[in-house]
Amino acid sequence: QLVESGGGLVQPGGSLRLSCAASGFTLTNYAIGWFRQAPGKEREAVSCISSVGGRTGVADSVKGRFTISRGDAKNTVYLQMNSLRPEDTAVYYCAILGVCPNNPADAPYASNWGQGTQVTVSP
Repeated sequence: QLVESGGGLVQPGGSLRLSCAASGFTLTNYAIGWFRQAPGKEREAVSCISSVGGRTGVADSVKGRFTISRGDAKNTVYLQMNSLRPEDTAVYYCAILGVCPNNPADAPYASNWGQGTQVTVSP
């Protein structure tokens, strides 16, 4: 079971840090991805981190603004989101991936989805 938290309302240019926490298993054993889905739009892969070595993949739409990382001691994966834009508004989800490719959209599958956390970027 994955649980996302940290969403909220923020002004354009602001920052948020999302957390993806696991219960019942060790998150460091898995590649983890962050995804988002805005109303009326398809789900988009945002970023991922590998299980070994901490290699990351980032979508072009958030490159330079979003950073994924692990807080191993807390069995958590974070998504630091800076310079937020209104188009970043979406429900953000984390999931387990088989692998973390350079382009997270190329991950062959995702599973164990969390319930999502809402991020709203608005003046």
